[in-house]
Amino acid sequence: MTLLNHKHRLIEEAVAAIPHGASIMVGGFGSPGTPFALIDELLAQGQHDLTLIKNDANEPGIGVGKLIAAGRVRRLITSHIGLNRDAIAAMNRGELEVELFPQGLLAEKIRSAGAGHHGFLTDIGQGTEVASGRREIEMDGRIWGIEQALYADFALVHAEHADRYGNLIYRATASNFNPLMAMAADTVIAQAYRVDEPGSLLPEAIHTPCAFVSQVVEVARDTSEQGRRAHVG
Repeated sequence: MTLLNHKHRLIEEAVAAIPHGASIMVGGFGSPGTPFALIDELLAQGQHDLTLIKNDANEPGIGVGKLIAAGRVRRLITSHIGLNRDAIAAMNRGELEVELFPQGLLAEKIRSAGAGHHGFLTDIGQGTEVASGRREIEMDGRIWGIEQALYADFALVHAEHADRYGNLIYRATASNFNPLMAMAADTVIAQAYRVDEPGSLLPEAIHTPCAFVSQVVEVARDTSEQGRRAHVG
């Protein structure tokens, strides 16, 4: 394989690197920005006992909702699961461990990891269940909670456009969690609707530099939930 293609992989090969029991960050803010093709390949390959970190649990039958319904997820770290009745039922049956954080706190835990910090101080949730078990310190006359940064073995992210080196450009709300997660995992697998040669992207347009991306795969637009719906319509 030539240098120009050193990060460009087939989707089957890229996802096969994920072992059973891995912790995986999954980009997306609801459906927009969710790497549906990578999730579907993960479902097809059969990895289980997974820990997923995602802003939400998607909806039944799409995205990580498929993995949850198939019993492949042992633990879910998220900000809400209210749109996924399967996730709620699995949690109530004791089959899915769910750890909930306020959305901003979840984002900062991921961002902090990507910035190379082990944790940070916050007053979010002080005196509530959110801060249960959190260590506290006094500083400047106030009590602060110590919140641990959140890392993962893998991150699955979705980009609108990429090059073969792995430089990524996101679109609209896909810019919420994907860039943060691309900095907070040991191995980052990106899917993009278009993968071009190095040098084809304007440097100032790149959101995630290739230094953070391990592999990139090109997928068709109809692999996304939005694309499927548009195609059917």
